[in-house]
Amino acid sequence: MKPTLVILAAGMASRYGSMKQVQSFGPSGETIMDYSIYDAIRAGFGKVVFIIRSQFAEQFKSLFEPKLLGRIETAYVYQEMDSYTNGYATPSDRTKPWGTAHAVLCAQEAVDGPFAVINADDFYGREAFENAAAFLNTRCNDKQYAIVGYELSGTLSEHGTVNRGVCTLDAAGHLATITERINISRSGSEVVCEDGLTPRTLPLSTAVSMNFWCFAPSFFSYTQSQFAAFLQEHGQALKSEFFIPLVADQFIKEGGVVSVVPTRSHWFGVTYKEDAPMVASSLQHLIESGVYPVSLWS
Repeated sequence: MKPTLVILAAGMASRYGSMKQVQSFGPSGETIMDYSIYDAIRAGFGKVVFIIRSQFAEQFKSLFEPKLLGRIETAYVYQEMDSYTNGYATPSDRTKPWGTAHAVLCAQEAVDGPFAVINADDFYGREAFENAAAFLNTRCNDKQYAIVGYELSGTLSEHGTVNRGVCTLDAAGHLATITERINISRSGSEVVCEDGLTPRTLPLSTAVSMNFWCFAPSFFSYTQSQFAAFLQEHGQALKSEFFIPLVADQFIKEGGVVSVVPTRSHWFGVTYKEDAPMVASSLQHLIESGVYPVSLWS
């Protein structure tokens, strides 16, 4: 069975100010998602599942169905406030769903084999998809998941702070812990986290997760049980979020293994509007280098 690619595209892009998931960055109108899907197809993925908000469904389908028809199977699932909450009484003034792990949970009806999870607005690179596919096809199981690891220095924005899953590794090179750090920025030769946690500064070489994960289908039932516990403890906090790293951390504590899949691929993304020219320039360089055609789907 070919692995499935799950794309997290339900975010409201509050820092960016618009719906960046469908903004054109490539010379023929391609979104960042187009390049991820193109790389996934080349790496042997057989299906792509878009996690979106229901009000954007027709926009997404009209954008992707014409170019993906006959190339890869597609499915669309919706992350809504009450998805998989099992009747939990959500605070009336909460305005958005429960975060990335909750989003993945919403895809379980569309996924029936090993799968990868990525962000819609991050460019991960061809080798990252090849390495992820190799892991999913040969090593992924109920007790062993993986992340694709990047160096922190190559994942910062010049235009504001970012959030990153900061990794520490055990003696075997597997993920030991992953901590969601927020408000990260470069200050001279240091990387500073203004989030009240320690350490406040991090080495440039720190391994971070860019939310490129590899999971077996067992992830869904495991996450469902963790989500129920999360709601009981944090569900009344208006801005509480159920992040994938929270689930991965608990999985490790309970004896699971999260391998770190290395990549030499260059990551870039759009957290802020000011990042957009850099993304377009980086894609153009890859096209001129022969990594991608000028028009992906022609």
